[in-house]
Amino acid sequence: MVVSVPRLVVAAPASGTGKTTVATGLMAAFAQRGLAVSPHKVGPDYIDPGYHALATGRPGRNLDAYMCGPDLIAPLFAHGARGCELAVVEGVMGLFDGASGEGELASTAHVAKLLKAPVVLVVDASSQSRSVAALVHGFASFDPQVRLAGVILNKVGSDRHEALLREALEEVGVPVYGALRRAPRVATPSRHLGLVPVAERSAEAVESVRAAAEMVRGACDLEGLLALARTAPRLQADEWSAGDPPQARSTTTDPHPRTKPVVAVAGGAAFTFSYAEHTEMLRARGAEVVPFDPLHDETLPDHTAAVVIGGGFPEVYAAELSANEPLRKAVAQLAGSGAPVVAECAGLLYLARSLDDQPMCGVLDATARMSGRLTLGYRDAVAVSDSVLAPAGARMRGHEFHRTVLEPGAGPTPAWGMRLPERRVEGFVQDGVHASYLHTHWAALPDVARRLVDRCTP
Repeated sequence: MVVSVPRLVVAAPASGTGKTTVATGLMAAFAQRGLAVSPHKVGPDYIDPGYHALATGRPGRNLDAYMCGPDLIAPLFAHGARGCELAVVEGVMGLFDGASGEGELASTAHVAKLLKAPVVLVVDASSQSRSVAALVHGFASFDPQVRLAGVILNKVGSDRHEALLREALEEVGVPVYGALRRAPRVATPSRHLGLVPVAERSAEAVESVRAAAEMVRGACDLEGLLALARTAPRLQADEWSAGDPPQARSTTTDPHPRTKPVVAVAGGAAFTFSYAEHTEMLRARGAEVVPFDPLHDETLPDHTAAVVIGGGFPEVYAAELSANEPLRKAVAQLAGSGAPVVAECAGLLYLARSLDDQPMCGVLDATARMSGRLTLGYRDAVAVSDSVLAPAGARMRGHEFHRTVLEPGAGPTPAWGMRLPERRVEGFVQDGVHASYLHTHWAALPDVARRLVDRCTP
């Protein structure tokens, strides 16, 4: 199929330039004008897409060329952008920063080339004037296949400062599409793993997005940016599909038709990390996906046949999660029955015996605690054991991002054998439980959802 959705990639020379504020502000400003805007984020980040969803009213979707592979980027984009009039893709880190030791792989530049999309560079201009021209010229000429089509200046100090910056950029022929003043009121609070997720500050997040849209609307050439997005060439890509549902049984021939198995997916403030495609894949395989909040719900959803617990910040809510003893017991009972329970990172901690000395579900013989050490990076893994998630020998690429350490008891059956950056085993497989620090994107291994749903007893 041919994808003709107008599109822009919002990039930066480095992290911390205000890229998320600008990208989210652009999404919200265009959405407020009545455009159907498709929001995307390069890389494995779970938090920024929450702000993107708030800005556009559509799921924020990730485009990760390491975890999903380069060949899936355009199809995933086509799936997310279907029916939209504009797509805005927020980059990750600096424009050319990708998977360590892998060249351009998974960088913003790589994704921009795969999408044939023009790039707008957000530059922190707070401590420079004419030097901005040298900086932008370097980024524009580093890879001729990346179309750096314009600049948005951020943290501009005054009208005089803006005039100097614009004059300098005229020398290198790069258009300026906006100049934003310093604006602390749109700042989003951060902590040990980045921005605070939308689910933890819903009212304040709405105000932050509104303020970002107002700032962008007043300082950026929206018509010019929309015209630039429309210069993106047509893209040949087969739209990604979540999968065909299994054949339903006819009620005329079977008096006891199979009901949809209920897959309970953890959410709420403590478990905010998830990919929209996972839910879509489970539904396509015939599951009824029902959210639950481990902070507040004292029971699992009725008829729960499987549980999926993604990433998040259980360490911030350890006392509250521990206090919900009825749900902890319900999760342990379900896991003890052999039902599928898939947990990643935060979910792994929740299944442990304790987290920072607070009792958790006790499904796994392990204790967890916060540490001062950040574990961060892409991982190349192989399934060590057959599990509900993957057969032994299946290769999966994922991402680790945490500041906790886990101390397992004796003799756990590991989930993954890590190939890169160092060889080690990690995670737990026991009965129907698959728990690991590794964040994965199931689109890279489509059989995951089928395996999980097929193991359910409705």
